[in-house]
Amino acid sequence: MNCVILETKLRGGMLLQLVEGDLTEEAVDAIVNAANSRLQHGGGVAGAISCRGGPQIQAESDVWVRQHGPVAHERPAYTSGGWLPCRYVIHAVGPIWGAGDEVAKLAAAVRGALWQAEALKIGSLALPPISTGIFGFPKERAAMVILVAIKDYCDEMPPDYLQKVRLAIIDQPTLDVFHSVWEIIFPVDEGSE
Repeated sequence: MNCVILETKLRGGMLLQLVEGDLTEEAVDAIVNAANSRLQHGGGVAGAISCRGGPQIQAESDVWVRQHGPVAHERPAYTSGGWLPCRYVIHAVGPIWGAGDEVAKLAAAVRGALWQAEALKIGSLALPPISTGIFGFPKERAAMVILVAIKDYCDEMPPDYLQKVRLAIIDQPTLDVFHSVWEIIFPVDEGSE
């Protein structure tokens, strides 16, 4: 069972939570897939989502790419959740470390996922530590980019629909890094628990 480690309220009342657990078990309106631009869900987070969610997710992803072309960092695709306990999977394309302009691309992917959640008028979203696995983005840097991107998004345009965002992390080393960076960005005296 997934467990909330830390949480804080952001501008507009959105609750941000750091969660230890499996993204594919998150009972939220949508989860974010750390996808590649062709939406081929073979390994990492994408493979786990596709495996647990069933063949419908890959089939819908293939249709999306045929209709819209490769997915851009700032404009994620979305499919149904298949057999997952969520209605949607938002497929955000994170950058591969070493490809150039990685920080801007990761921030764009996070903002794009939040924007897509708002466009779908959903209330809750869970996302993984995008690009920190097989894409090789250094965990500490990614934690800073992801958490700041979420905070800045809420500061710039407080969500109308999105009331809860959960950052679900399954492995302890990555969770530890995100925990440390969280305490820098959201000091206890600013509302973190």
